[in-house]
Amino acid sequence: MTKSPKAARRIKVTEDGPYIIRGSVPLTEERVVIGPDGEPAKWDKGPSYPAQETYSLCRCGASKRKPFCDGSHVGVAFDGTETAGRTDYLEHVEKTTGPGVDLTWSEELCITACFCHGGKGAWAYAETSDDAEDRARAVEEACACPSGSLVAWDKDTGVAIEPAYEQGIGLIKDPRTGTPGPLWVKGGIPVESADGFEYEERNRVTLCNCGQSGKKPFCDGSHLPAGLKPKP
Repeated sequence: MTKSPKAARRIKVTEDGPYIIRGSVPLTEERVVIGPDGEPAKWDKGPSYPAQETYSLCRCGASKRKPFCDGSHVGVAFDGTETAGRTDYLEHVEKTTGPGVDLTWSEELCITACFCHGGKGAWAYAETSDDAEDRARAVEEACACPSGSLVAWDKDTGVAIEPAYEQGIGLIKDPRTGTPGPLWVKGGIPVESADGFEYEERNRVTLCNCGQSGKKPFCDGSHLPAGLKPKP
């Protein structure tokens, strides 16, 4: 997953402060739709926010103007130290090889969105992906993963199978949690750390906006109720 030239649209992580979003990045609610088996099944787009050339989004979780920053990070003495690894995705994945499609999964990026749990699960579908329907299901569940922790790979070309996203930020609303989810960054918008490091540019990543992640600036599922949190 190679980096593209610097784009006008960018996300800047500020030291112990908000994300600064530049380049008129669209901001829209993204709602999780639960399937009949009780697992997340698909995404439903919610309302969009008015366009702004530059805006700041809360990173500490304390703002009273969420998703926007209101300066509360100062009053709560927010520690926004970035603790995420700085290696590329493929350097920390587990791979499942199937007859019709391969999957890679990064525990480091997993936010327990659970789209991979539908039916018999993405990994089981990949293992029986010589069946066209099972292959399609494995790809569908991988592509629904907002953080890009789970990725499907074409067997013939070795190329990642990615959804064709327009650049934007989604505010995840999940009926399982009762709390706002992370910021879903789509379409390969560059994310720059407070110290100027550029994280790997990817089609989909999720940024923490509750202030509790142990892998800042990325989400690690810390916003979830205890029963849904990732296992340590």
